[in-house]
Amino acid sequence: MVAGGGRLEDHWAEGPRTLLGFASHYFPNLFMICGPQSGVYFNVARNIEQHVDWIADCIQYMRQHDYVSIEPTTEGEARGAACVQEAANATFIPETDSWCVGANIPGKPRVILRYIGGAVAYRNACAEVAAKGYEGFVLTRGAAGTAVASVSERTSVEST
Repeated sequence: MVAGGGRLEDHWAEGPRTLLGFASHYFPNLFMICGPQSGVYFNVARNIEQHVDWIADCIQYMRQHDYVSIEPTTEGEARGAACVQEAANATFIPETDSWCVGANIPGKPRVILRYIGGAVAYRNACAEVAAKGYEGFVLTRGAAGTAVASVSERTSVEST
């Protein structure tokens, strides 16, 4: 449950929404390993290792920059979902009645549950988000903290 009483089940009522499969808006500091919309269509053991390394690097970055909280923006989630959908559209999977789209559960929204654009593209996307100071995430400093409005705003402020 998130502050204010929200539940992940409610946030995902129309299907899971994540940024790279790692995290979901309204749930700060909740990291998922092999979460929905992540790239687990390739070797799962290697995917787990890549996720753990990415999360550990993110936490290290947060500590080095005095951030205490991280969560995706709704825009970050939307970009992530669009990327997942775009990769899937190059295949037959969106048209298939399969668990891959949630068709095995009556009434469940049909959404693409995994990134299928390939391991290299997924890892590159993860690396790019990290290299840009965790673009698509809101990072918060201090105990109570003041949220950084966006990564691009923070970058422009820090570079002046």
